[in-house]
Amino acid sequence: MSGKIEARLKELGIALPTPPAPVASYVPYVVSGNLVFVSGQITLAPDGLHYVGRVGEDITLEDGKAAARMCAVNVIAQLKSACDGDLDRVTRCVRVGVFVNSISDFGQHPEVANGASDLFVQVFGDAGKHARAAVGAGSLPRGVACEVEAVFEIA
Repeated sequence: MSGKIEARLKELGIALPTPPAPVASYVPYVVSGNLVFVSGQITLAPDGLHYVGRVGEDITLEDGKAAARMCAVNVIAQLKSACDGDLDRVTRCVRVGVFVNSISDFGQHPEVANGASDLFVQVFGDAGKHARAAVGAGSLPRGVACEVEAVFEIA
């Protein structure tokens, strides 16, 4: 399906990956009423994991932001699946949670999280503005630098 959001993704040069199947006892998203809860997405691409390491040690702030953006692309891929392929059904990004694998004295979690937040606004416009939490983590799955989860409202 192609629509306004698909056109915007194309303008941004973003090709959504095929959403990966879960590797544990969970589902990639849950639709409850008009809300879609997307499980945490990591920096997984078709060619494997990217941005493995800790921000402030192995990963720079700029690469941390890129990692969050990559996670957000994966969130949108899962969201598209939840919307039966029609991203124009999205009426609002409600909440985003960003987890940053960082050293203990790292304090720029919000700046890393902007990599995801900025993408949601670029893709969905004002409907992409959301409430957010950006927190540090001592480790994340597979050692990745970032994980992003989100809640969206759909029509």
